[in-house]
Amino acid sequence: MLFAADAGMALFGESAASRVTRHRHPVWKVVLPVDGLALIGREGRRPVAAAGLIVPPELAHTCAASSAYLALFLDPTLLRPGLGPLLLDSASVRRLRAALGLNRIDGSGRTPDLAAAYAELVTRTGVAPSLDPRVTHAVRCSTLPGHHPSIPAIAAEVGLSAARLRTLVRTSVGVPLARLRRWGRLRAAITVLPGRSVAAAAAEAGFADQAHLTRTARDLLGRTPLSLTTGPASGGAGQQ
Repeated sequence: MLFAADAGMALFGESAASRVTRHRHPVWKVVLPVDGLALIGREGRRPVAAAGLIVPPELAHTCAASSAYLALFLDPTLLRPGLGPLLLDSASVRRLRAALGLNRIDGSGRTPDLAAAYAELVTRTGVAPSLDPRVTHAVRCSTLPGHHPSIPAIAAEVGLSAARLRTLVRTSVGVPLARLRRWGRLRAAITVLPGRSVAAAAAEAGFADQAHLTRTARDLLGRTPLSLTTGPASGGAGQQ
């Protein structure tokens, strides 16, 4: 397992093929197989395969990679809204992996260059529009790993009521602020999973218990926290 993160991005990688069940994440996802294909399935539609994928926030889907892969997750404010899902060709996938600068996916190589990967990505998607700084602040406070202030506290910081802030964020980025806060806690738990039990990671990230973390991971990632520590996920060949 490989994991790296900065303020608005997180990178996950596995050295084998993987499949996850139906889920919705409140952030962008970019799937970059090493030498195979990425597959996305949506209810009522035929599965689609490509060299790589860009999946928008809040899209219910299943996903699979037929080889080792990298998955880049980005805050919803970082890419242009209204995109996707987008299919990436092999040349685009190679450029994105090259920008990350990784020779290995087991975490033993150099630190991935997330900023370079983002710069390469926006050449494909276009630059995100400028947002109300109050929205940017609220999203950043909600998704950063670590202690998260309450929504009323964030609203007070930017001079809004909690209800007005929730509406402003949802209108601007299409994602409820509460779901972004769930993502932030999940990201925090994944960050500390290596070397810790799932129960310990849940407690450290602010989940009520291990079951709460597991439900959140299934909802937002389509897999369990334990699968992140024991090897590639398998959602079953029949789950599209």
